[in-house]
Amino acid sequence: MPTAAPVIILVEPQLGENIGMVARAMANFGLGELRLVNPRDGWPNEKARSAASNADHVIDAVVVFPDLASAVADLNFVFATTARERDGFKEVRGPVEAGRMLRGRAASGLRTGILFGRERFGLYNEEVSLADEIVTFPVDPRFASLNIAQAVLLMSYEWMKSGLEDETQTNFSGPEMKPATKDELHGLFNHLESALEARGYFRPATKKPKMVDNLRSVLTRAGFFSPELKVLRGVVASLDYFSPKEPRGKGYPERKARVDLAAHSGGAGSDEDDTPPVGGRGLDND
Repeated sequence: MPTAAPVIILVEPQLGENIGMVARAMANFGLGELRLVNPRDGWPNEKARSAASNADHVIDAVVVFPDLASAVADLNFVFATTARERDGFKEVRGPVEAGRMLRGRAASGLRTGILFGRERFGLYNEEVSLADEIVTFPVDPRFASLNIAQAVLLMSYEWMKSGLEDETQTNFSGPEMKPATKDELHGLFNHLESALEARGYFRPATKKPKMVDNLRSVLTRAGFFSPELKVLRGVVASLDYFSPKEPRGKGYPERKARVDLAAHSGGAGSDEDDTPPVGGRGLDND
């Protein structure tokens, strides 16, 4: 990380498994310094290492302190997390703003930290008083309690996101696809219309223009890409050339082979040629 990540401080954590899951959440988003204040079951704790899912670098670097004051003594700015309103004069931030504030202070060379309380009831007021500001999460007030690892994960995520050039960027993206041209889209319309006409879909005939308009309205709404249209053309082609009585894989249907040969003025064909028109090959699952 280009700047020093916040220190995560757990005050009197009770379960080793929770400490391990906190370490895992920290490692997910680039945080590596975990401090424990008087852990109930002592330290080291093999249950914590097991629950950390290979975040051993976080577990190995854990430092234990006898009290909170000593755990924050070397830090310049500290957030205290809480799910309930506290008496006092401290500013209250949401996680997004808190993440950006931590990033800004760390970029200035300040050492920062985030306090998390006990599993059962969080931090005491006197512990919150040792922090500079409060951070709370926009949770449903009817069920505001978060697991420690969940809370650490949220703050770790906001820390990582605040350091991205674009906060919406991801580690990978979907395939780049060329938008379909109107010519390709019209080709699909004509192909589908012909297939439906052959199957007697447009009934009564007087309603065909409106039915065609509705069909085109549905297909133009999505904004297709070229590969998507090829898939749809393949679907229509397969429906056009194969049936339950003559399924794909049994050879090119003899009747349609004769029709195609006639249409192509004597072109060489074979009953064993299993190649449908344009696009049909794209749907093989064999």
